[in-house]
Amino acid sequence: MGLLTLPLRNAEAGAASALDPSELPRPYQTPFVQAPILRPDRSGIDPVDGAPTQYYTLAAMAASSAILPRLKTPILGYNGIFPGPTISVEQGTKAVVRMRNQLPATHPYDGHPLYSSTHLHGSASLPQYDGYANDITNPGFRKDYVYPNFQPARTLWYHDHAVHHTAINVYSGLAAQYHLHDPLERALLPQGEFDVALTINDAMFAVDGSLAYEDNSHSGLWGDVILVNGRPWPVMKVKKRVYRFRVVNACISRSLRPTLSTGDPVTVVATDGGLMPVSQSVASWRHGPAERYEILIDFRKYKAGQRIELRNLSNKNNVDYEFTNSIMAFDVVPDPVDTKDPTWNTIPVQLAPSEVMALKPSASTVQRPFKIARNNGLWTINGTTWEPIVASGFRDVAANPDLNSVEIWEFHNPGGGWYHPMHIHLIDFQVLSRNGQAPFAYEKGPKDVVYVGENEKVQVLMKFGPHTGRYMIHCHNTVHEDHDMMVQYRVGPEDAADTITNNPITAAPAQWDTGLA
Repeated sequence: MGLLTLPLRNAEAGAASALDPSELPRPYQTPFVQAPILRPDRSGIDPVDGAPTQYYTLAAMAASSAILPRLKTPILGYNGIFPGPTISVEQGTKAVVRMRNQLPATHPYDGHPLYSSTHLHGSASLPQYDGYANDITNPGFRKDYVYPNFQPARTLWYHDHAVHHTAINVYSGLAAQYHLHDPLERALLPQGEFDVALTINDAMFAVDGSLAYEDNSHSGLWGDVILVNGRPWPVMKVKKRVYRFRVVNACISRSLRPTLSTGDPVTVVATDGGLMPVSQSVASWRHGPAERYEILIDFRKYKAGQRIELRNLSNKNNVDYEFTNSIMAFDVVPDPVDTKDPTWNTIPVQLAPSEVMALKPSASTVQRPFKIARNNGLWTINGTTWEPIVASGFRDVAANPDLNSVEIWEFHNPGGGWYHPMHIHLIDFQVLSRNGQAPFAYEKGPKDVVYVGENEKVQVLMKFGPHTGRYMIHCHNTVHEDHDMMVQYRVGPEDAADTITNNPITAAPAQWDTGLA
């Protein structure tokens, strides 16, 4: 896999890639595809609590992908594809996912060891199944991750979280969607072929078609090619009805500001943690890495043969190129529509209440400040990084809330040169305010990542649970996370449950992969 470092070209040059112009993809030349749904190996009953359980197997491996018109691109992918297979489960059914590390021993780009740690982003998993950065699985080993799936319906995604190498591993292809369904969401929103996963990322290419990598002194990577489900600027055929799109920003650094070329609004119906209380109509939205927004687009008003583009208005401190203002296109077709499906022409207003969105600031017992900045070349949270946590034997914590306590956390980004999408593991939160003002309309739902823009101060409100133990807080510009913008907090006391039973590193260690079930 030839992942190369390239100098970042001036945006006026129109490209960051070193590809010959004849090899560089152009918008709207490739058909839209979705990742396959991963089928379970078997179904069963959990022997401990009697819950229905689905068992899955995935393998992280090196492969190649047909991203470019003619050249093949080496990738790292779950089951050898990017994005990896989508896992789709019902609320109340556990998932046990066996993750096999079949990667090469080292990454061909920089020689770092290709150990992995898989984070199901958005899941309230126990610490030992959360993808803790130092809970690593080496090549030739496997780990069984247990996901409880008791939360309300939502769009999650799973991605590599290996300490200090998350950015390059995710950029190389280790990312995929995971859909949790419940009866209310199934009744309100489009399903099946009209429930569409969009995993968006950006890339730059070396002259031979391999991925190139340049993190600009650990500040971020901004590619000149926008990929949707691993295809450059694809075109999707759509019927004249309402569609639901699950939009995941899987870029390692680039933020997006999607908008329709027609100027028509979209309807945001769900955020990171699932359905909003009330849907929101917006002309565009600011979308940082790892955030998920579920939107409805109503294609009924358009003519057959009409093309509607999903464009990108971008945001401050991105590096943009000739075609990064485009994401994908929709071509309206005259195919018949099943009008017996009530979601075909429905834009719901009232959606679903949730515990976190019902919280009141008056319920909080503590307000904690988190200042995010760059100090001496390292990205820091309250002046510290992950290294002191490692040195402490993983015992140091930036916060220690009690189980079921309610707190307000304030993220302050005093710098004007960078934005930071801040992720808190385990819990969903409510965005209370941004610089003392109300949150944006599209943020008025349960979140686990908050976009903290330049010179912004953002307050979030949350209840801690349902588990005790240690969980990470980090920037999801994963280049910043790797260098070294990550700390941890602990819910509850440092007791036997924390240090032994649910220890994030030792409680469920990886096993040698014999290849047997």
